[in-house]
Amino acid sequence: MPLSNGTVLAALGVLGFSFSFPGTVWALDGFGPWSATGVRGVLAAVIALSALLATRSPLPDRADRPALAVVAVGCAIGFPLLTTLALRTSSTAHSAVVIGALPMATAAISVLLTRRRPSGVFWAASGTGAATVVAFALSQNHGRPTVADLYLFGALLLCAAGYAEGGRLSAHMPGWRVIAWGVVFAAPVNLAVCAWALPQEPVHLTAKALAGMAYIAGVSQFGGFVVWYRGMGLVGVARASQLQLAQPLLTLVWAVLLLGERFGSVVPLASVVVLACIAVTQRARAA
Repeated sequence: MPLSNGTVLAALGVLGFSFSFPGTVWALDGFGPWSATGVRGVLAAVIALSALLATRSPLPDRADRPALAVVAVGCAIGFPLLTTLALRTSSTAHSAVVIGALPMATAAISVLLTRRRPSGVFWAASGTGAATVVAFALSQNHGRPTVADLYLFGALLLCAAGYAEGGRLSAHMPGWRVIAWGVVFAAPVNLAVCAWALPQEPVHLTAKALAGMAYIAGVSQFGGFVVWYRGMGLVGVARASQLQLAQPLLTLVWAVLLLGERFGSVVPLASVVVLACIAVTQRARAA
């Protein structure tokens, strides 16, 4: 498969993930934060296990299991839980800050894992893009930090580790199996969360809550990762991760259309800057 197709697949993953925060807000219309996280993880595990059984996929190699555990903790437990907790008190715009910093964190962790260092141009462009997204997202909340920032920072680190390890595994394992095994590995924890949270948090099965839950379980937790990890496996973790610089801006668009949030005229300017940075990082060669 040509390199350009890997970029397209990674971009499709970013598009799918860009709906995750609005989908989570919808799910919170009928679920508590812990219940939403647990149910989301269990439903995704059912989908993943069904796919693994239907294709008669072999068990992962013993050497790959520690990395899959990182994917499970980072992408199937930590990030969903911490961002859901954050979205109780933080706006979608403010929460998008974590997505703005995620490409840099993913690339940095990938460097530590692979010992391959991207070029100076790559780092300069990605750093500029990340700084632009962070400044833009913060400006939507008047630059004031919230109590949700600790949740977002923890989610950032955990998800970056999961992305980096998942992208590395996708170089020799089908990307859909990487996330499938990740959510299956996380299933016992999410089942325990459901058993504890559902009796504690009242559940109201509204149409909005069900639609949001269906999306974050089927796409945010599984389907989006299928194309995302495949794309990372083809073009590399560091380069693919820079496509996520556009994710906060997409999330803000969906927040306007789906949640009724409103933003100023700075949106087009930030979009141009970020897209320019993505174009540069996609063309910069690793040193």
